[in-house]
Amino acid sequence: MPSVIKARLQTHLCVFLWGFTAVFGKLITLPAMALVCWRMLLVSGSLLLVPRVWRGLRAMPLKLCVIYAGIGVLVALHWLTFYAAIKLSNASVGAICLALIPAFLAFMEPLLAGRRFDTRELLIAVAVVPGVLMIVGSTQDHMRIGIAVGVLAALLWALFSSLNKRMVDHGDPMTVICIELGAGTLFLLLLAPFLPHAGPALPLPSLRDAGLLLVLSFGCTLLPFLLMLVALRQMSAFAMQMITNLEPVYSIVLALLLLGEQRQLGAWFYAGVVVILASVFVHSLLHQKEAGLDTEKVAKDGKVQSSGLHVRAQA
Repeated sequence: MPSVIKARLQTHLCVFLWGFTAVFGKLITLPAMALVCWRMLLVSGSLLLVPRVWRGLRAMPLKLCVIYAGIGVLVALHWLTFYAAIKLSNASVGAICLALIPAFLAFMEPLLAGRRFDTRELLIAVAVVPGVLMIVGSTQDHMRIGIAVGVLAALLWALFSSLNKRMVDHGDPMTVICIELGAGTLFLLLLAPFLPHAGPALPLPSLRDAGLLLVLSFGCTLLPFLLMLVALRQMSAFAMQMITNLEPVYSIVLALLLLGEQRQLGAWFYAGVVVILASVFVHSLLHQKEAGLDTEKVAKDGKVQSSGLHVRAQA
């Protein structure tokens, strides 16, 4: 199977698995800070049991470790704001805010990666905004603070994704994840005492919450994180993110089925989801025509040796 097509399939699997994270965020009764701390601690702690990770840590320069640790802080802040948004509103509203990530990426990635702005990326990213505005207008007043926090979560993920794109080729994926999530956990534990009403950063979860945390940590975090880092080698952060726009849609469908959130959502909410899906579809059509040129370019860079189709996507 050509490596680019394989990367695309990996991305779609990531999106499906990530679709469950918002639902878990609502089902787990722990506060957002504790939920994120346990999630990151379980993943990074399990990775420390893998000999390959220790070999990668010994081989990695200190400067690079510090850079990955800084990126891990962004991951921690993103998850903290994302789950706070879900707690303050609901799973569907919190998840759909992530659809703003392409709008942030279209401006942020060219600045950080040193490439020129793509007018089409800017236009398609902006096209997502009316859909989000429809959703905001359809929500209840007490959910608006959750939407604001969700927008901040989208901004933080765009920043993380752009930086991770620049550094993805410099370390073993499992080692990188261990450093990023371990540093993120430590950062949140140090931050917790300074947050008002946060309570202990790591209260013991109930048996039910512990089971949900295990599924969230390994099935919806470690596995897709590994797949994302591998797939990201073949495509731009913006292009992969446009496919990842389906994550809020998966989350909404799952929330409707598992949490019954349709009682809290109106017609404008679903209209906004349609607008977001349309932007993803248009983006795919535009990039189909240049697939052959992209494949040739990537092959010259030594990233893809042979492929009949270069499909771009992001997680």
